[in-house]
Amino acid sequence: MTTTAVRARPRTSEERLPGAWGLGLRRGVLELKQFFRQRDQVVFTFAFPVVFLFLFASIFKDDVRGAGVTASQLYVPAMMAAGIMSTSFQSLGISIAIERDEKVLRRLRGTPMPPAAYFLGKIWLVLVTGLLETAILLLVGTGFYGVDLPSSAGKWLDFGWIFVLGLTACALLGIAVSSVPKSGKSATSVVVLPFLVLQFISGVYISIDTIPDWMLNIGALFPLKWMCQGLRGVFLPSSAQVLEQAGSWEFGKIALVLGAWCVGGLLLCLLTFRWKNRRDG
Repeated sequence: MTTTAVRARPRTSEERLPGAWGLGLRRGVLELKQFFRQRDQVVFTFAFPVVFLFLFASIFKDDVRGAGVTASQLYVPAMMAAGIMSTSFQSLGISIAIERDEKVLRRLRGTPMPPAAYFLGKIWLVLVTGLLETAILLLVGTGFYGVDLPSSAGKWLDFGWIFVLGLTACALLGIAVSSVPKSGKSATSVVVLPFLVLQFISGVYISIDTIPDWMLNIGALFPLKWMCQGLRGVFLPSSAQVLEQAGSWEFGKIALVLGAWCVGGLLLCLLTFRWKNRRDG
């Protein structure tokens, strides 16, 4: 009797398993489907900053002395920055903590899916929702509050890198902070409180020229203050920079701070992220 060696036939390109990028894209599609199926979450996410913009712009609508803009115009870029942080930092910080508590992360970790694909899926989610949030606020700001769209390619380029760096930094911080809550039930309180405080000391709810310097210095340690400042520099006239703490837009400093937070946020994620709760060992 002769023995015939059976050799495994190499996989063709069509049979190869998709890589992390391909799985990340599919995971992102799944994340988006899950998000948009929850209608109450969709309405709350996109309506919240618009409602607050309407309230603050209606209450504080007078011209800001010496700045050449109205108070309502100041709120538009500030709410855009807060919207970006809401769809990234707040959304990921809460949702990942809940998924960890419900052992979703533990089950995913036991599958052949590369860990990077999970995070890429989350990035796709915050990218799409962040773009939609920004577009809605920009539409409201230009349609109702007299905010002008940038007329130069340079300004649009500034908007692009501020959006990308800000979204990336806040998303990484959201992933890192998701490890702080002890359970999914406490995630909302743990994540929302620091975000709310930052909005008050970073020039979102209160005009930047009325916030005490010591509060601004604390806010300057985090990305939100610089995102607000950068977006004001994109969508407001140059006369409005007299309201800033330094009297200028400081685009170079904004890029350095947001870039540093991208690196720091990534390091925090690598050091703190867990696939299961502390009580699970």
